[in-house]
Amino acid sequence: MPTFTDNANRVWAVGIDVNALKRVRTICEVDLASAIADGGKILGQLSSDPVLLCDVIFAICKPQADALHVSDVEFGGGMSGDALEAATGALLDGLVDFFPKARRALFAKVIRTDRELEKTAIDLAGARLDDPALKARVVKMVNQSLDKAFGNSSTDAPE
Repeated sequence: MPTFTDNANRVWAVGIDVNALKRVRTICEVDLASAIADGGKILGQLSSDPVLLCDVIFAICKPQADALHVSDVEFGGGMSGDALEAATGALLDGLVDFFPKARRALFAKVIRTDRELEKTAIDLAGARLDDPALKARVVKMVNQSLDKAFGNSSTDAPE
């Protein structure tokens, strides 16, 4: 069963079964069971809305939270940065484990591909930001904007 540790050092198990899916559906109005069939819509919502993501994970972990007397507000207070990333991974791994073998393999492939694409995008963005030519282009654009704003001509053309 996938687990993650929040920023308050609490360890949460993200076991997904039918009861967990019912809680998520009731509390969050999200149908995680359709995460494969909906073309990534639900996963897209969760990745772009950290509040909804935390609510979904809290609904899954609610029996543990109740046993520890942790409210949804306290749970959310422990969710940011690396803890949020770890919780997302545990949720995705828990979903993979939930589905039957054939769909599990497909969903695992979707998750693996998504993680690879995200890493590639981050690496490419980092490489572009490290490009020394980027600073030169930004400085040139700022100078051109300032020249235009202050009525200075930076062209070589005679007036």
